[in-house]
Amino acid sequence: MHQSEKGFAMVLSLVLLLAMSLMGGALILISSNDHQSNNSSDRYQQTFYAAEMALLAGENYVLNEKTGPWSMSLKARDVTKKNLPAKHNDKFEAKGTSAMATVNYNINDTYKFEILINGKTKTKDKKIANTQDKCFKSFPESNRSAFYVAKDSTGKMIAKSYNLGIFLENSFGKAAGRKSDNIDQLEATRLKSYFYEFFVERIGAASFKGFGQSIKKTASDASKSGIAYRVYACGIYIDTNKTGKVLDEMIVPLESIIVLPLINISNL
Repeated sequence: MHQSEKGFAMVLSLVLLLAMSLMGGALILISSNDHQSNNSSDRYQQTFYAAEMALLAGENYVLNEKTGPWSMSLKARDVTKKNLPAKHNDKFEAKGTSAMATVNYNINDTYKFEILINGKTKTKDKKIANTQDKCFKSFPESNRSAFYVAKDSTGKMIAKSYNLGIFLENSFGKAAGRKSDNIDQLEATRLKSYFYEFFVERIGAASFKGFGQSIKKTASDASKSGIAYRVYACGIYIDTNKTGKVLDEMIVPLESIIVLPLINISNL
């Protein structure tokens, strides 16, 4: 070996080691970004499902008002309480955070967030988030300063908020003291960061058809064959820590229009 070639192998080894280290770091970074992207996609998908659930719940709520609530004693709908929801007298925004009624949870309740790592369950404290008026502000085209929601047969605003995790938890019986699978419980705990909410606006008179629906842009309260309602729905994801500080959030808004007939549904 010539004198000038001494030490070349060591230099080459160091260069190759540096190149491999850079490649390894790049692969770790790409893998980390893919993992974050997948997590974000999963959160969006779950939030979207929550929004669809809210839309369906809002539509069913209005339909139940029209047909009358189910009576356990009668084993049938109580037709004496049939109601076409009218406009509430109070402005929705003026009622503040209390306008969106929390149905199955209490704001700022602390719960144990459970994570399964290498077969072991680890917990940390979190708080149920306050969704406030996040859903309402997700529909910028509405006239917020003079917005009125519909009212139900009891005179309350049709504006409801549900926690998805608690809904799931109650569905398989934790609240009733029944045993549940550990995986189900972990999933219910994870979903406590998700909410589904809806509020309903009475649009006005509209044409009703047995198949499909038709709403005129110049809808009014003039006597016609149906009343139109717009259902606003949101899926909301809010991640918090033990003090209630918001770490991350995502909102998916949806809306639909339904038309209820003025005539008795049993005659259709």
